[in-house]
Amino acid sequence: MSQDDMTKVQARTLKTRAKLLAAAQEVVADIGFEALRVEQVVAKAGVAKGTFFAHFKDKDALMEQLIAPVVDSYLDELEMRPAPRSVEEIVEALTPVIRFMTAERYVFDVILRHSGAAAKEEIGPIAQNFYRTQFALAPWLAKGPFRKDISAELLADGLGAFLIQAMALNFCALHNERTIEDQLTIYLKAWLQPAL
Repeated sequence: MSQDDMTKVQARTLKTRAKLLAAAQEVVADIGFEALRVEQVVAKAGVAKGTFFAHFKDKDALMEQLIAPVVDSYLDELEMRPAPRSVEEIVEALTPVIRFMTAERYVFDVILRHSGAAAKEEIGPIAQNFYRTQFALAPWLAKGPFRKDISAELLADGLGAFLIQAMALNFCALHNERTIEDQLTIYLKAWLQPAL
């Protein structure tokens, strides 16, 4: 195959993938992430089901490509904010991304499965979101009135872990009496401002 032919095949492949992603975004806008079915996406994109699986291993792989850019946009907003001066300000700043990540149980589950916590070998866009979060949060924590006996990076790691825990409890019938924000506030006050 000539270089020109290979370039045309690559362009067609990228166009088909973009068509599938656009179709999936339309379906999600209509019925949500969890209700989306592969059959709906291929019908809307006008491609065969086999074409879908040539681009995505499964529905979760497609969802990762749809969810990660949304989380990235929230991280963009976080990075533009001034450093919070209190735990309450941190929780307030994180509330929009919390709301997105917990709007559907399925979205939260996909995020967890692709976060790197599930020992996934490849580093996808959601795992990159988690890595990027530390770089967004650590400078805030270094500048704020928070504990200084450990590094800001470790503080950010802990904040991320407590964030996941607070969101997970939201889906647990035994432990969902508090809002995510209230639970996160309790965790972060203990983690970032321990009584000495």
